[in-house]
Amino acid sequence: MTTGPRRVEPPLRGDEITTLRTFLDYHRDTLRWKTAGLTAAQLRTPLPPSTMTLGGLLKHLAYVESNWFQVVLAGRDALPPFDTVDWSDDPDWDWHSAHADSPDALRALLDAAVSASDEVLETALAAGGLDELSVRESRHGDGRFSVRWILTHMIEEYARHNGHADLLREALDGETGE
Repeated sequence: MTTGPRRVEPPLRGDEITTLRTFLDYHRDTLRWKTAGLTAAQLRTPLPPSTMTLGGLLKHLAYVESNWFQVVLAGRDALPPFDTVDWSDDPDWDWHSAHADSPDALRALLDAAVSASDEVLETALAAGGLDELSVRESRHGDGRFSVRWILTHMIEEYARHNGHADLLREALDGETGE
């Protein structure tokens, strides 16, 4: 894969905040790289038997960004369009609805969610660093999340889905990468 954003390698000896943030940015850029240059039809193409698509991945990770940073960490409403979705009607709306979105719209949605997430993260880090706690509690009743936990979870979320993106992209056009 030769197209896509330049990814900045995380530092080998950075402090904890820098290391976590740059690993998250690296994985965000990896998803952008894996989906770069694809048409709407390609972003809608699943790799059976799964119904997962690269467009669905873009929209899902925009939702995950919105949920963890806006909703859980900051206690705000989800970003549009996620704030008006009837999730009880379709819990996988982010995956299912992506087929109707253009590549530019999907990429812009992810970029807007990442930008909003970074603003919330900056505020939280300034207030209490990695130990700052989320406004919302765990749905399992075990308390609030630390910023450290949220960043680590987001890295895990992107890394897992970037593995899916590898398989989907190779099936689409034979392109492979790291």
